[in-house]
Amino acid sequence: MNKVTLTGRITKDPEIRYSSTGSAYLFFTIAVDRMMKDANGQRQADFISCTAFSQTAEFMSRYVRKGNMLAVTGRLQTRQYQGQDNQMHYVTEVACEQVENLSPRDPNAQPNNGYQQQVNNSRSNPYQGYQNPSYGQQPQSYNSNNTNTAPSSFDVNVDDGDLPF
Repeated sequence: MNKVTLTGRITKDPEIRYSSTGSAYLFFTIAVDRMMKDANGQRQADFISCTAFSQTAEFMSRYVRKGNMLAVTGRLQTRQYQGQDNQMHYVTEVACEQVENLSPRDPNAQPNNGYQQQVNNSRSNPYQGYQNPSYGQQPQSYNSNNTNTAPSSFDVNVDDGDLPF
């Protein structure tokens, strides 16, 4: 089985590219902290090369920025190519099957690649989750002196024989 799962921070803003057939792809590197500290008490990091394709690449180009914490799942692959210097180059990288952005969304961040239109449209809906100005606030009729009593509809007598377990 060839399965890789990594959690780390992306080292630079991803730049999407398109193949000659129009398929989206991008290369990126994530810094993954090692569990052990060195002699000076500092954590060391491994810099892992990754490749994302199609919808994953599109997602990353829109929502991922340098320093974001990512969870990457994929497979380890090797490839080779001949460089302009006629030397063979060998690459080992993670071919991403799934990428999750673990960093919280920054409400002040400037979206990329047409995402601005989607954000502006969602702001017109006053009931849109965290973008609602009253999101996270207590309702006006909330009474903090309220006791936690169950409504009378929850007062049901059940025999042990009625339970399926």
